[in-house]
Amino acid sequence: MTNGSGARSNDVKQTAKSRRHRKVLYLLFLLVVIWPPFAWLAARGLIVHEYIPRADALVVLGGSSTYKERTQQAAQVFREGRAAKIILTNDGLQGGWSTEEQRNPFFVERASEELQRAGVPLDKIEILPQIVSSTQEEARLITEYAGSHGLHSLIIVTSAYHSRRAMWTMRRSFDGSGVTLGGEPAPAGQQTPSPFFWWLRPRGWRMVAGEYIKLVYYRLKY
Repeated sequence: MTNGSGARSNDVKQTAKSRRHRKVLYLLFLLVVIWPPFAWLAARGLIVHEYIPRADALVVLGGSSTYKERTQQAAQVFREGRAAKIILTNDGLQGGWSTEEQRNPFFVERASEELQRAGVPLDKIEILPQIVSSTQEEARLITEYAGSHGLHSLIIVTSAYHSRRAMWTMRRSFDGSGVTLGGEPAPAGQQTPSPFFWWLRPRGWRMVAGEYIKLVYYRLKY
């Protein structure tokens, strides 16, 4: 009887173990099949492109780690003749050491240099001197600037995954002003990870998953 009970007990354990293995395999299968398209949709959901043919100015939002892709996009739109000038906001952050200048240039300075290298004349670039530390502060500053300079239309240039929150914040700030807003996000895959593979890199989680947290925070606070 003891041997029979032991055999039945082993059978029960093997059956339970087999079921657990099947569940694990099933979950892995779901992750492989469902997660990649879900991750792509999550990334694409953050990207907002709102085309307008022409504006009084382009506004490049500050972004120390992504200033190159933003300025490249702004330069392209400028070369298309869709705006007469480019406005840069200043996040007050400095980059690495420049042996040529013997100092750590501010990222907004590097952004201006990138624009000039891309063919934008220096007299068509304006750096707003006030330091801003958030998208909300940028929106408030740009709204005040547009009002005091009689601007009626703006194209907002930022990184792809920042574009939804940026446009939402700008529209709330400009509400009732009569200013037309367009949005030109820089293509992902340059200084920001691709929508297909962002989840494979820690930087991607900060930029995509982290952006959803910021978006919820902005909706609740502003």
